Amino acid sequence: MSKLKTILLVEDNELDAELTIEALSEPLIANEIIHLRDGEEVLDYLYARGNFAERNTGNPGLILLDLKMPKLDGLEVLRVIKADSQLRTIPVIMLTSSREEQDLVESYHLGVNAYMVKPVDFNQFIDGIKSVGAFWGVFNEAPPQITFNQKDEDTGE
Repeated sequence: MSKLKTILLVEDNELDAELTIEALSEPLIANEIIHLRDGEEVLDYLYARGNFAERNTGNPGLILLDLKMPKLDGLEVLRVIKADSQLRTIPVIMLTSSREEQDLVESYHLGVNAYMVKPVDFNQFIDGIKSVGAFWGVFNEAPPQITFNQKDEDTGE
């Protein structure tokens, strides 16, 4: 079995983050969880720059991404991730309170893997997060991380 990969939780609401981390801390889900608070911070993490310049390399196994955040919103972050050949295979789940059809459509247009509206009911929220964490963090088999040579990718040579 492969090494468990990190789950990035990108959430600016502290209460939602605490509840999500609690739900992801079930015995089945042993992945490391890193809580980031805005879109700029997650891009710094992914590109190992700023406060994360010294982090171990490698992509996370899953990104739980809030839609409405300060600095860069979830759609802007998703756009960057899915446009980058090194990052685009990372599963991204939009975890949001937005039920706006435009947000849903744009998320899928940009390549989100799933769109989960945060349930208002506490038990439904916990159960939903447990299910997401178990599937994407434990059971999903992600492709190996491949380093592409930009020249080769662009020219096909």
